Amino acid sequence: MNTLKDKVILITGANRGIGKSLVKAALEKGAAKIYATSRNLNTMPDFADQRVVTLKLDITNNSQLSEVSAITKDVQILINNAGSLNNGTILGGEISGLEYDMRTNYLGTINMMRAFSAILESNAPSKIVNIVSIVAYSPLPTIAGYSASKAALFSATLSARTELAKKGITVHTVNPGAIDTDMNKESDWEMPSPDGIAKIILDQVENGELDIVPDLMGIQMFNAWKEEPSKLAGIFHDIYHGE
Repeated sequence: MNTLKDKVILITGANRGIGKSLVKAALEKGAAKIYATSRNLNTMPDFADQRVVTLKLDITNNSQLSEVSAITKDVQILINNAGSLNNGTILGGEISGLEYDMRTNYLGTINMMRAFSAILESNAPSKIVNIVSIVAYSPLPTIAGYSASKAALFSATLSARTELAKKGITVHTVNPGAIDTDMNKESDWEMPSPDGIAKIILDQVENGELDIVPDLMGIQMFNAWKEEPSKLAGIFHDIYHGE
């Protein structure tokens, strides 16, 4: 097992949802230091632990990213959790929403991997953990821009995995289903708590799992896709049309 104990970890989007829960779970794992970042530090909770260092970071802001990467040269594990979700279909949604999700979820995460790849190589063995989504396998039409950005991120993550394989950097994907976070607050689905999901994610990272689906809904959807990709597309078709 590759333990997270005594590791230096950077977690983006750490102010709420899975990101906040990942900070708490990493503390429980015995991390030596956790850089917890958010676009707005006023929304950052008090983790009441001196191992947590909070930093302002918008992953689409190259200036902020340069500043943060310059003062976090000791990072050994990068968890890219920050993201955005705009509701809307491909044909009916606002183009600005589609662009924003792509700029944040895809290009912003690529910015992070580029900024930290040399740091992680110097601190190898190290890890990148990208929080993607089950919609990377098939889009949910009501969040079509988000789905497209996560599919692109999934592809980029696999590319980075191959590119970094001989540099001592292991690259993990996490493809959860719906989790009970602010991002899904308008959903009436029965969803698991992000605290439990964060623990599962870090357990599986420690166990060396490269492709992680941490929740029952996600596993059921992944298994449908694995059996036949059209089956997951069919599930989302029925959800969209209320069938």
